[in-house]
Amino acid sequence: MIDFKVIGEPIILKNARKICPNDIEKCMEAGRYGALRKAITEMKPEEVIEEIKRSQLRGRGGAGFPTGLKFELAAKEKSDKKYVVVNGEEGEPGTFKDRIIMEDSPHLLIEGTILAGYAIGADEGIICVRCDYIKAIERLEKAIADAYDRGLLGKNIFGTDFSFDITIERGAGAYVCGEETALLEMIEGKRGEPRKKPPFPPQKGLYGKPTVVNNVETLANLPFIISEGADRFLEFGIEGSHGTKLFSLSGDIEWKGLIEIPFGATIKEIIELAGGVKGGKKLKAVILGGVSGTLVRYDEVDISVDYHSLGVIEAGPGCGTIIVLDETRDIVDVTENIMEFFRTESCGKCRPCSLGTVSLCNLIHRIKEGNGTEEDLKKIEKISIGMRKASFCGLGQTAPNILYQSIQKFRDEWLAHVRGGKNG
Repeated sequence: MIDFKVIGEPIILKNARKICPNDIEKCMEAGRYGALRKAITEMKPEEVIEEIKRSQLRGRGGAGFPTGLKFELAAKEKSDKKYVVVNGEEGEPGTFKDRIIMEDSPHLLIEGTILAGYAIGADEGIICVRCDYIKAIERLEKAIADAYDRGLLGKNIFGTDFSFDITIERGAGAYVCGEETALLEMIEGKRGEPRKKPPFPPQKGLYGKPTVVNNVETLANLPFIISEGADRFLEFGIEGSHGTKLFSLSGDIEWKGLIEIPFGATIKEIIELAGGVKGGKKLKAVILGGVSGTLVRYDEVDISVDYHSLGVIEAGPGCGTIIVLDETRDIVDVTENIMEFFRTESCGKCRPCSLGTVSLCNLIHRIKEGNGTEEDLKKIEKISIGMRKASFCGLGQTAPNILYQSIQKFRDEWLAHVRGGKNG
């Protein structure tokens, strides 16, 4: 079982492991579905959207787009059908935060999904879960069935005109399906490839209808915002980054698991709360926000985890992963593993990504085999920049991030491999 910790007051993990997720009565006694009742019996949909906008909630899947604005865009669209799609694919290596929410707090996610549907005028929600998240699927299935039995899903919820249905879609766990339009293609039974944007999903999403696609953690924040109010939510975090954030901790660290922090805590504090670097070794770097995120050097970790501070070093919280690397890690080995992952996961839709990932892997292999040159490092940098500019979707645009940054921040190690051959 994956353990978890919190810094300060939790929002998402407040009742996790305290209340049996399969016991809807206990969950309701603890306040679950109270926000839903308040919203649909006391508030108009536009008032729900306004409250979410005031909370300054930003998407927790990686892009950080303002959630209330996304809802507003979908709500303004005129259509006979709208959808809420929950992105629980979670294909980023080292990420398991959404899995824990779905396993331990399924009713929290269901309530957040219904709230999103009410806000935008949708009557159907689809929760996409990767197929190997078996426990999460089982618990969501039971929670959805129990919610139907108690009239919290289906027709005329709480005796109102609002009706909402939720189904589960099992995903294959492909990395590219974490991209919202590729996810929509997969649900429609097509090959999971990203679509050209615009139009964006709030205008033309699932089956051509207005759709909001949100990460699991994002929607799990909605019950708190509606029940406690936006002002209460704004008390968490710091200016420009409000609320809390979940991070999956792994790598060379004493304690591995899930942690919930208020925005404003530093990476250093998070590592220390987890017991520090494993075996008392020195910290080399942290991979922040996933393998498509940012490589944070040991001398950069005393930085606040918030959108503004991390932006200064071209970083962000991303999908919520912290992978710790100790002093013994070979940065070339680390980047080789990451690029092999992206070479495998590239969907092949565009050449900059499909050919770029192969070329980068070949160059890394040549350097590791002792046949590389300093000119190869320049080629890696040139290809990486080209992929960022020319790839069709975020996968190709961000795939070379860690590799490129490793050359900028650990050039001496790369040069040692180049000049020292196999013994580099």
